[in-house]
Amino acid sequence: MNLPNKLTISRLVLVLVFAFFAFPFPEYKIFSGAFFTGQYRAFVALIVYIVASITDALDGHIARKNNLVTNFGKFLDPIADKLLVTSALLALMTISDVYLWATLIILAREFIVSAIRMMSASKGVVIPAGMLGKLKMIFQTIAIITLLVGGIVPVKWNISGVYLVDVVYILGNIILFIAVILTIVSGIQYVYNSRHLLSTKNND
Repeated sequence: MNLPNKLTISRLVLVLVFAFFAFPFPEYKIFSGAFFTGQYRAFVALIVYIVASITDALDGHIARKNNLVTNFGKFLDPIADKLLVTSALLALMTISDVYLWATLIILAREFIVSAIRMMSASKGVVIPAGMLGKLKMIFQTIAIITLLVGGIVPVKWNISGVYLVDVVYILGNIILFIAVILTIVSGIQYVYNSRHLLSTKNND
């Protein structure tokens, strides 16, 4: 197994670790130590998410640079990416219901794009990722990391009465809003570019 595929598998493992620390769970005695309190768990979740995001950037770069692209990697890499983003969005939903809409839109787009990719693959057609899709992923990652940072900022920290945690969450929400807009636009673009595959007039 080559290095890019190992990085992809490690990202799947990191998704589970992230979920353990980011998701709420019953406070059993085994989890009653200070390390498992909200702020410490949020810090570990943040670090794990950043590391997982770095592996996401590295595996594709290494695979393309060293000609290590495999069918296994093509199959597993997008799954690992979607699980990582989905787990983060679900974790944010425990903070506020506002993130429910962002989660719904982002997941809907991913389901639609995945369905089109499966259809195009069955016809031997490869639809490359567009620039908007890449921008969407960048803003999405920055937004999630920013919002996760909000979970570790002490509530009492403030400058001239302006609480830092509020500033972080506002900034994260703005970036997430941009990511959602890019999600919608890139999804529409993807469907438009694939319209010949979706046409009922298209005969196999």
